[in-house]
Amino acid sequence: MPSDTRPNRHGDTPPPRTGSSEIEVLRGFLDYLRTSIAAKADGAPEPQVRTAAVPSGTNLLGLLNHLTFVECSMFLGDDVTDWQATFQAAPTDSVADVVARYRDAVERANEVLDGCADLGAPVPRPRPGRPAPSLRWALTHMIEETGRHAGHADILRELIDSTTGR
Repeated sequence: MPSDTRPNRHGDTPPPRTGSSEIEVLRGFLDYLRTSIAAKADGAPEPQVRTAAVPSGTNLLGLLNHLTFVECSMFLGDDVTDWQATFQAAPTDSVADVVARYRDAVERANEVLDGCADLGAPVPRPRPGRPAPSLRWALTHMIEETGRHAGHADILRELIDSTTGR
């Protein structure tokens, strides 16, 4: 999927310039956000990466762990019974473990998406007895979900070590 995401003169990576079809635009923006949030967690120092910086308990590593579960649920059909629990990485998980698991989930989700051409068709996933949303809805939801948490991650990473930019 062609996109232009070179850093601008301020060192920040702007949104992608993707193809002209709706599916190329949606996937281009989702991949851009996926890359952005993985980069926010990648290399973040312990224990700050898992330390809550706000009263809700939100932490940078937990956000990426949560998004791994969302990707697997939305595109791979995994069932999640306790969404709140997904906001905490296991104490034994390193930053590299969580980042690698997220990137693997994204890669597997993209393999599913590569076989989808009709945005109005349901997401193909093995979930007996439960209807799947349309691909258009799923991609739009994932852009919203990933973008919202990428914004949280921007703030949390800046609080940890002053790192800014996408």
